[in-house]
Amino acid sequence: MKVSVAFDHRGVGLRSAIILALREDDHEVIDLGTHTDERRIDYPDKAREVGETIQNGSAERAILVCGSGVGASVAASKMRGVRASICHDAYSAHQGVEHDDLNVLCLGSDVVGPALAQDLVRTFLAARFNGGERYVNRLKKVEAMERAMSNG
Repeated sequence: MKVSVAFDHRGVGLRSAIILALREDDHEVIDLGTHTDERRIDYPDKAREVGETIQNGSAERAILVCGSGVGASVAASKMRGVRASICHDAYSAHQGVEHDDLNVLCLGSDVVGPALAQDLVRTFLAARFNGGERYVNRLKKVEAMERAMSNG
């Protein structure tokens, strides 16, 4: 699977563990940085970069990491077609995909450690959208909200 990854200056602490897990599982990594915590990188900028890879189809899913996961999730979810959420437990990581067609996993590097982050990434990427009628109908409502909000 093509997976984009991005980290702000606080999220970069999970960078090595996440990229290692992706490569071990033979995913194609689209690395959007950052590579260091020496310079402040704002999470909305990384959220936009990740969101654009989802919107233009260059990535099927994405991983976005900031300090808490909260800012990353809020910012990424503002983009049409991006369904981003913090998932700091395995249930949310797979259920979010199965029921809500989650396409961006947000993590907080101050909340989860490297081993748990790897488990969450693997769980998220192994999950598939259920496709059941009730889930599809809910997504249609979300898409209608996006259209209405983008039209003022």
